[in-house]
Amino acid sequence: MKDGPLIPRFGRARRDGGLAVLEGFHAVKHALRFGATIELLVTSDPRELGRLADALAPDLGPRLAEARVVERQLFDQLAPLAPSTPVMAIAERPQRTPAEILAGPHPAPVILLEDPRDLGNMGACIRVAAAADAAGVLTTGTHDPWHPDALRGAAGLHFALPVARLEGTEQLAGGERPLLALDPDGTPFDARALPPRSVLAFGTERHGLSDELASRARQLIRIPMRDGVSSLNLATAVAAVMFSWRTATEVPEGA
Repeated sequence: MKDGPLIPRFGRARRDGGLAVLEGFHAVKHALRFGATIELLVTSDPRELGRLADALAPDLGPRLAEARVVERQLFDQLAPLAPSTPVMAIAERPQRTPAEILAGPHPAPVILLEDPRDLGNMGACIRVAAAADAAGVLTTGTHDPWHPDALRGAAGLHFALPVARLEGTEQLAGGERPLLALDPDGTPFDARALPPRSVLAFGTERHGLSDELASRARQLIRIPMRDGVSSLNLATAVAAVMFSWRTATEVPEGA
């Protein structure tokens, strides 16, 4: 992409399925740390950006110092809600298909989010999945999991694991990864019994899993909870399951 006026350039990037718009220091930091190809990096306050780099990411200081400096008034027009930490970027979006994610060799679970409605919560799920070292995140529904609001919620950790939108659940049938779905009527979740290379499906907070997805599952499982508590926030549910799994499978140091 050639240099040009920044406002239309960022506007086009938000609509381009091959690009990702990163807003704020943590999103840019994680994208750089996990190998993102940055096309454009801008800041309205290089001194503050340098201070943040020294405190939180000294390994990335030289790269962040390359940011193009723009006036604050222009910076504030590059996003619907400009980040308080004065840096934004346009990066190339890794092109990973759902089929590639499902066929990948990583033994960890793939997280499947069925029709997530809130982009920030979707991003939080991706952030949790990245921290737990999941094999990837798939979403269904109309929302783009690479939307800038989801990238903000994930703090740029889309670049730490593959993330893609699944057009239909047919790709889940007959694959090597067994499908387990979270449902209040399922059996209690036991992380030690989770089959290797599973797909863990999470429905919406209001409606839960669709009948179609539930019917495809090899097993329905539930998170044990106190009586009277009907559900958890989506990202909280993903965190509970993934860190239970990670704790159960992690090899102790020195073992």
